[in-house]
Amino acid sequence: PGHQGTSLKVTDSPRKRGYYVNSPTYGGFDIMTATVGGVWDSFLGEGRRFWITATSDSHRNVEDGGEDLWPGQYAKTYVWAAPDQADIMDGLRHGRIFVTTGDLISELDMDIAGANVGDTAQVKAGQVVTLKVRLRDPAGPNANSDQPELKRVDVIMGDITGKADVKADSNPTTRVIKRFTAADWTRDGEVITFTYSFKAERDGYIRLRGTSTDELEPQADALGENPWPDLWFYSNPIFIRAR
Repeated sequence: PGHQGTSLKVTDSPRKRGYYVNSPTYGGFDIMTATVGGVWDSFLGEGRRFWITATSDSHRNVEDGGEDLWPGQYAKTYVWAAPDQADIMDGLRHGRIFVTTGDLISELDMDIAGANVGDTAQVKAGQVVTLKVRLRDPAGPNANSDQPELKRVDVIMGDITGKADVKADSNPTTRVIKRFTAADWTRDGEVITFTYSFKAERDGYIRLRGTSTDELEPQADALGENPWPDLWFYSNPIFIRAR
C-alpha cells in the first residue's frame, strides 16, 4: 500500500495515495494484488505459494507533518497463529494470512473440505464442495473514528494452469464467481457467515475480497483521495487439488 497518508497531508497541491510515481494504488493496494487475473493470480495459477501482506511505509506520521500512517493504523496483516514468534513466522511462511484496511474486518475463517487459508483441499474431480466463510465486521470505531460497513464480499476462483512461466503476468482463468451482499449472508451481531457450493472439476484456488465501497473492481486512487472511505480486505487462497 505504500504511503497511504500522502493524500491527507495539508499541501498546496493534491498528492497520490501510496506516493508511487509510475502507478497509483487501487483501493489502497498495488495493481498486482488488486487486478483479478493479474500478476498475483499468474503466480497462483502456476501453483506458486505466493502470499500477500499489507504493509505500511511509516517514516513520519501525517500528524507530524509527514506522509504516513502508523503501522496498523490503516493497513493490517492478520496471521492465524498462536501468540508465539515461531508460530507467527510459520503462519507467514504458509500463507495463513488475510489483510485489511481501516478495520473493515477483524476476523476471517475459510474452509473447503477441512482446508483453511494457505492450505490445499484434497477433493475428487467432479465433486461438489462447499466453501464456508465466517468473518467479523467489528462494531467499534477504527483509527479514524469511523465505523465502516462491509458492503460486499467477492469469491474469486482461478485455475492452476501449469508450471512457472517467467513471461506470464496474467491468469485469464481467474474470475469473480459470486458476489455476496447483506441480502445473501447471515449476520449474528458482528459475525457474518455464508456458504458457496461449486463443482471441483480441476486444480485451482479460491480467494476472497471485500469492500466498503460500491465499486465492482478497485479503481485507481485519485489525486487527493481520502483513504478512509475506500476500504478493502483480501484473503490469501485455499488451493484445490482435484483427483
